Amino acid sequence: MRTLFTVLFAVTFAASGFAQDTYSSKIKTHQLELNKEFKSKEDSPLTKKDRRKFKALDFYPIDSTYRIKAKFVRTASQKPFRMETTTDRRPVYEKYGEAHFTFNGQDHVLEIYQSHRLREMAKYKDHLFLPFRDRSCGNGSYGGGRYLDLNIPDGEEIILDFNLAYNPYCAYNSKFSCPIVPKINSLKFEVKAGVKAFEGGDKH
Repeated sequence: MRTLFTVLFAVTFAASGFAQDTYSSKIKTHQLELNKEFKSKEDSPLTKKDRRKFKALDFYPIDSTYRIKAKFVRTASQKPFRMETTTDRRPVYEKYGEAHFTFNGQDHVLEIYQSHRLREMAKYKDHLFLPFRDRSCGNGSYGGGRYLDLNIPDGEEIILDFNLAYNPYCAYNSKFSCPIVPKINSLKFEVKAGVKAFEGGDKH
């Protein structure tokens, strides 16, 4: 789990109004905060060996093309399920809704989930989770896929800002247990935005 500040920064920024002149600077600020987290002895997911030599994460160039306005469709009456992870841990989630969008002339749908554990916490009660894979996985991006943190939208629109896409912690250290991206959330295009694959370290 990322630190509270980083999660709240990401979801607040992704939901905020878009201004081209400040967009890159806000993403860069987010990246600096993420690097600060990874350098922290208390918060970093890195192994001791990797943290000692860590300088910065590798990011794709900031590209507002990957900040996508999607139609949000609430999914009603969903039964909770135990999500598969990289270990035998099976946390309880439920499908909260779907994001429908068009990219490069093709229609896409991604499922969005809500953690039963996190929704009981006041600071995370509006938190939603979008794990995804794309055609850059294993070719620039982490092979197991990446995540987006979202907030419950007020209406029928939700922002998917892939410049904020991040790797699961198990991409850096095998001691972590990370949700496995459901097959249904596999995009048929490359998402060249957000955090790239991490080279080195103890990982899956």
